[in-house]
Amino acid sequence: MSLRFGVFFAPFHPVGQNPTLALEYDLERTVELDRLGFDEVWFGEHHSGGYELIGCPEIFIAAAAERTKHIRLGTGVVSLPYHHPWLVADRICLLDHLTRGRVIFGTGPGALPTDAYIMGIDPVEQRRMMEESLEAILALFRGDEPVSRQTDWFTLREGRLQMRPYSKPHPEVAVAAMVSPSGPRLAGIHGVSLLSLSMSVADGFAAIGKAWGVVEEMAKKHGQPQPDRDTWRVLGTMHLAETKDQAIEDCTHGLEDFANYFGGGAGFVPLANQVDGGPSSPREYVEAYAESGNVVIGTPADAIAYIEGLLDQSGGFGTFLMLGHDWAGPAATMSSYRLFAREVMPHFQGQLAAPRTSHEWATGKRAEIFGRAGQAIMQAVQSHVAEQDQSATGNGAPGDQAAAGSGSERAGAGKDE
Repeated sequence: MSLRFGVFFAPFHPVGQNPTLALEYDLERTVELDRLGFDEVWFGEHHSGGYELIGCPEIFIAAAAERTKHIRLGTGVVSLPYHHPWLVADRICLLDHLTRGRVIFGTGPGALPTDAYIMGIDPVEQRRMMEESLEAILALFRGDEPVSRQTDWFTLREGRLQMRPYSKPHPEVAVAAMVSPSGPRLAGIHGVSLLSLSMSVADGFAAIGKAWGVVEEMAKKHGQPQPDRDTWRVLGTMHLAETKDQAIEDCTHGLEDFANYFGGGAGFVPLANQVDGGPSSPREYVEAYAESGNVVIGTPADAIAYIEGLLDQSGGFGTFLMLGHDWAGPAATMSSYRLFAREVMPHFQGQLAAPRTSHEWATGKRAEIFGRAGQAIMQAVQSHVAEQDQSATGNGAPGDQAAAGSGSERAGAGKDE
C-alpha cells in the first residue's frame, strides 16, 4: 500500500510563550503542511497544564479549514467523557459540512489526569464512559431512527441528528490507543479506525506489534468485516536536518522542556528516565535521548529507516503521523517538515521510481538519439554559414540586386540633369 503522512499536534507549547502567537504558529504550520502535500493533521483537546493549549479541536479545525485547501483535519482527540454524545455528534456533523468532508473524528477517554480531576471524573471510569458515548454517537451517525440511552452520566431521549453528515455514510471515526487494549478493542468491535499514539511504549496490548491482532480478534468476535490495515495510523517522533549534528543542535531549543512536561503536568513517565548518565548540558541531553532509539533526531535517511522498522514491526499500516512538538525553533521545525516532504514521503509513495526510470531511459538512448539530433544541428549551422558566404561574395538575393540597380539608375539620371 502507498503510505500516507500527517502530523499530530497536541499541541506542545512551553510555558512562557504568548498563547495567541502559539496558536497562530499552529495554524501557520498547518498551512505549510497543506502546501507541502501532507495528507492530514490532528489537533488535541486539553484543558489544564498550560502546555497543550487547544481546548476545542472542533473550533480549531474550523479556523484551519478556512486557511487550507486539501489536507484532512482530525480531532486528536475529542475526550468523550467530557461531553454529551448527542452534542458531540451534532458538532462533528456541522464540521463535516463546513470542511466539505475533510474532518476525521478522533475519539478517546481523555489523557490528562488534571482535566478529569477538575471535572470530578474518576479516571477508572473514563474508558467505560468513552465506550458508552462512542456507541451512542455511532448509532446517531449510522441510522435515522431515534436513539435513546440511559447511563449514570448522560441521558439521551429519542435523539437524532437534525441534518445528515456531508460524508457518506458519515465522517471517518478513529479511536485512540496508548497503553491499554481499550482502543484496539473498540476499533474491532465497532469497525472504526485505530489511532496508535503510544510513541515510545514498547510493550502492552497497544504496542504496534500487538495492537492489530486485538482489532482483528474483536472484529471477528463481534461480526464486523475484516479490518483494513489501511485505516490504521501510527505515531512516531522525529526532527530532521541536513546532518545529524545539525538536528541535535536544533533540538537543544526545547527538548528538555518537553521532557520535563511529560514527567510533570502530563502525568506520564518522565522522558528523562529513558536517558542514562545524567546529561549535564542541553546538547548532551539531546544526544543521549537521540541514542535511546525511541525517536529520530537526524537525517531523512534515518527517518526512512525508522518508518521501515515500524512497518516491519507492525505488519503494515496506512498512515504515519509525526508528533508535532517544539523541540526546535520555528525555522528549524519548518525545515524539518520540508525535508520530510521532499525526501521521506516520496520514498514510500512510489513517486521516485518513474522519474528515475525516465532519466535512465533517456541517458541510455543518448548515443542512438542524440547523434541524429546533433547531425540536424550541424546541418542547420552549415546551411546558415553557406548562405552567409554566398552573400559576402556578391551573389546576394534578387531583392538586393534590384535595390542596387535602382541606385545606379538614380545616379545616371543625376548626371543627365
